Amino acid sequence: MFLYNLIKFFLFLLDPEISHRITIFLLRFSLKKNNKEFANLKNIVFGLRFNNPVGIAAGFDKNAEIYKQLFHLGFGFVEVGTVTPKPQSGNQRPRVFRLKKEEAIINSLGFNSEGFDAIKIRLPSKRDIDQIVGVNIGANKESKNFIEDYKKGIENFSNCASYITVNISSPNTPGLRDLQLIENLNDLIKNINEVIEKNNNDSRPPVLLKISPDMEDEDIKSLCSAVLSDGIDGIIISNTTLDRSKLNLNEDISGGLSGVPLFELSTYKLNLVYRLTKGNIPLIGVGGIDSAEKAYEKIRNGATLVQLYTGLVYNGPEMVADIKEGLSDLLERDGFDNISNAVGADVKIK
Repeated sequence: MFLYNLIKFFLFLLDPEISHRITIFLLRFSLKKNNKEFANLKNIVFGLRFNNPVGIAAGFDKNAEIYKQLFHLGFGFVEVGTVTPKPQSGNQRPRVFRLKKEEAIINSLGFNSEGFDAIKIRLPSKRDIDQIVGVNIGANKESKNFIEDYKKGIENFSNCASYITVNISSPNTPGLRDLQLIENLNDLIKNINEVIEKNNNDSRPPVLLKISPDMEDEDIKSLCSAVLSDGIDGIIISNTTLDRSKLNLNEDISGGLSGVPLFELSTYKLNLVYRLTKGNIPLIGVGGIDSAEKAYEKIRNGATLVQLYTGLVYNGPEMVADIKEGLSDLLERDGFDNISNAVGADVKIK
């Protein structure tokens, strides 16, 4: 921890994006493996064998440069992206801001991506059953048809991705979040299913939706109904928020907020989705996790799996091992033989 705090001190003197590029570079040479696993954390989800439920969220390894090395840190799964069909540079800089006191980040990156072709050649040509790598797909900002972009994503990555996340919740691409509304969502899901059927792929990857914590509860209710009836395999809750009620900022910074201030809102929405889906599909809980206790709270509120990102920035790579060990201890304390038995333990389903 001392070494990471020393490295963090110098990295935090730099622009956040430069710091991130340095981190990506250093992780390329990661040799030490922290792969201690716990029997009570193993689970089968989406038909995939997870050694543990702790993954790294999309945004860290946007262009699939170091996904293999991230498993050395002890993650049970890695999600690369968000990837767009064509390369794009994203929004103007500066576009990433650290809120050190709140242990949060605001970003307005805007899906900066090297594009489908560049990412596809870095991934295995066939799905790797030993390493679960999800691909988070998005749409180009200047696209005339967002749904066509997502169809291309399904076509490009269905053979190599362990699962595909359809990211319709970034606040940094104008109009993208409208796809979460039922009148647009039904069309999106219909088109996704048509692509899958056209490919005639018996081993189709699970397809997940990543949603915004800023959705109205009624819209979430409609979304859950569509997901259950139309064959989407899971939901990730949640993306970043535009809400600033937990902050005391002297200036207006545009973009999505992640980190500790997002935890309460994203966990409430997670609980809501679990209630609405009655535990019938797996959910991935994201937002503000920086300890085993918070990961456990996500799980008890309906998450089968959890993802980290901002917490890793502030607490360092050892946090992954600490969360896994802590989760294992918490399950034993509460009498759960396996993590699957704790999912939704705090949710009252009518």
